[in-house]
Amino acid sequence: MQNVTSKPSAPIPSERKNYFFPLVLVTSLFFFWGFVHNLDPVLIPHLRKAFQLTDLESSLVDFSIFIAYFLMAIPAGIIMRKYGYKSGIILGLCLFALGALLFIPAANTRMYIFFLGALFIIACGLTFLETAANPYVTILGPSETATRRLNFSQSFNGLAAFIAPIIGGKYILNEQSFTDAQIKALSTQDLEMYITQESASVKGPYLILGIIIIVVMLSFVFTRLPDIKHEDDGHTSTISNVWKHKHLRWAVVAQFFYVGAQVCVLSFFIRFIVVSAGITEKNAAFYSGLAGLAFMVGRFAGTFFMKFMKPNKLLMIYAVLSLLLTLVAIFGAGNITIYALIGVAFFMSIMFPTIFSLGISGLGKDTKIASSLIVMSIVGGAVLPLGLGYISDLTQNIQYGYIVPLICFVVVFAFGMSGWKPVDESSENIQKNHEK
Repeated sequence: MQNVTSKPSAPIPSERKNYFFPLVLVTSLFFFWGFVHNLDPVLIPHLRKAFQLTDLESSLVDFSIFIAYFLMAIPAGIIMRKYGYKSGIILGLCLFALGALLFIPAANTRMYIFFLGALFIIACGLTFLETAANPYVTILGPSETATRRLNFSQSFNGLAAFIAPIIGGKYILNEQSFTDAQIKALSTQDLEMYITQESASVKGPYLILGIIIIVVMLSFVFTRLPDIKHEDDGHTSTISNVWKHKHLRWAVVAQFFYVGAQVCVLSFFIRFIVVSAGITEKNAAFYSGLAGLAFMVGRFAGTFFMKFMKPNKLLMIYAVLSLLLTLVAIFGAGNITIYALIGVAFFMSIMFPTIFSLGISGLGKDTKIASSLIVMSIVGGAVLPLGLGYISDLTQNIQYGYIVPLICFVVVFAFGMSGWKPVDESSENIQKNHEK
């Protein structure tokens, strides 16, 4: 991928040598935001039972997280454009740690709204991290390997997707699983005790997470990170200018639907297979970890396959396979639905970084604002799960709700087929580079 809008000033050799450790440090962020995101499949059924929520109400967990991306992405881009990537990362980690620690007072109040508020603050921090880390990885090295490099870094997001549900299932979900009917049959006193116990179980995991994030933040404070500067060619980067790039507009749409699909599939994974396969939440949490493992392996596999196949072609193939497996999950029953969703997790794995990388390719000084726009599109993770929850409540069958991610994969396929192609004159060389 060539940078044709404006070229970064060539770093001196010593700067090139210093790219390795910054890349390692920034890559660690992918693990941490992946970890907190992949606690959601545990939190959703946990809070749903504790507060006796419908599927639509429990989907507000995702809404409170992903609406933050929409609200904070542009401010994050502006701050990083003015103060640099490092400042944005440090601020993001501060908000991340604050939100995690707020789970303690939220648990003490035993009110659902306060959990949603803590998740919103965490997500504000994650918005800064993702706005910074994704483009930062693409420019810490040769432009022709940017997509592979971003997929590799995102693979650690997949590692977190494997670990988080297992840890969350062990320390957040109770050994004794009550059905909805059993919870409704509890006396007022027993119900209060139940809500207190369920609320308190999140304190330990989020306290530890908050402390770890504070340590990581301090590591960034005391580490010298190179900030990529672009040559001043008189070009003023504005949202209106950036939006003229058709491949960016397509990427924003595709990312909206992809993130919606990922959140629908993974956040409701435990709830889904408890219904479709008739297993306990504890066992479902284990399978959710396997889905995370598949997601991680898919990222590494995708990084390898991109050595031999153009990223957009691989994206198309993965989208079709995800679509077919989602059909199996919707209309199947028993263990086959579990394996189908694990397969979907594998094939979804490359979609976010590939769409992101293709969407910002060749944008030069427009990259930071373009990154903000793509991060804003993560609001799909707030909007589309509401549709899943509504369909599930309406039909009394969560499997039918998965028609939402089915539609999303169609949009991702369309982006891979033609939407990724730059058509504006300034980006013609990018298309030629991708087609080599």
